[in-house]
Amino acid sequence: MGVVYHTHFLDYFEAARTEAFRAMGLAYRELEERGVMMPVVEANVRYHRPARYDDCLVIETRLPGEPPQVRLPTQYRVRREGEEDLLAEGDVTLCFMDADRRRPVRVPDDVQRLFDR
Repeated sequence: MGVVYHTHFLDYFEAARTEAFRAMGLAYRELEERGVMMPVVEANVRYHRPARYDDCLVIETRLPGEPPQVRLPTQYRVRREGEEDLLAEGDVTLCFMDADRRRPVRVPDDVQRLFDR
């Protein structure tokens, strides 16, 4: 078919989110080492046009303008490099969670400060 399988967009969102966090100075691995997880609690994708194999895709990632409390909503827009047509868009909500207790927790203060920038 030559078309990117629909679930791969969630993988693209995760990779883009990880890079956005890294650019802010937030390493997911460091959070895990501190006992904080960020599981996905909701994910939505809206498809507009197909992405094809060998397309170079640009994933725009938007993080909230305000520091998160417990949940972290993120938004994504997918385009082919050099083109304006929207291929897909989506949103993913993560929850900060205590890894041992498996319970939601407030965002650590140092992480919250990263969103203040």
